[in-house]
Amino acid sequence: MWIERLDASHALDYRALMLEAYDLHPQAFTSSVRERATMPLSWWESRLTSKLEVVFGAFEEGALVGIVGLAFEPRQKAWHKATLFGMYVSGKARQRGLGYRLVQTALAEAQNHERLRLIQLTVTAGNEAAFNLYQRCGFIQFGLEPMAVRVGEDYFDKIHMWREL
Repeated sequence: MWIERLDASHALDYRALMLEAYDLHPQAFTSSVRERATMPLSWWESRLTSKLEVVFGAFEEGALVGIVGLAFEPRQKAWHKATLFGMYVSGKARQRGLGYRLVQTALAEAQNHERLRLIQLTVTAGNEAAFNLYQRCGFIQFGLEPMAVRVGEDYFDKIHMWREL
C-alpha cells in the first residue's frame, strides 16, 4: 500500500471513489452523488491540478482505495488556514491505519507551506470513528454547526475541528 499525490491521470479513479463515498455515506459530505455524478471529467481533473487544492490517494494493488484533500485559502487574510476535505477510505481497506496515514500525509504537506498556521475540518456528529481519528491526529473541536447537511428529510450536525501546525 502506498500514498501519492493525485494528478489529472487519476481523475477517473478519483471520481469513482468519491461517488462511492457520496453514495454510501451521504451524511458525511456536503455534496451529493447526484450533483457530482453530472460533473464532466474535466471538473475532476481540475480539482486534481488546482493550485488551491492538493489531493492524496492511497493505493492497494494498483487500485485507489483512500483519499484526502487539502484546500488552501485564496484570500490573503486567510492564507494561514487550510481545510482538510474529502477524507474517505473504501470499506475493503478500513481498519488498517490507512485513514491515519492519509491525514498524516496531508499534515506533512501542510508543513511545506510556510504561511500555514492551522488546518480545519468538519466531521458529521455521531461519526465516532472519524472524530476519534481526527483527535488522534491532534485536532480539537471548536464548534458545532446544527443542521449543516440535509439528506432527504433528515438533518445532520457538523463538528468543527482545528489543529495548529
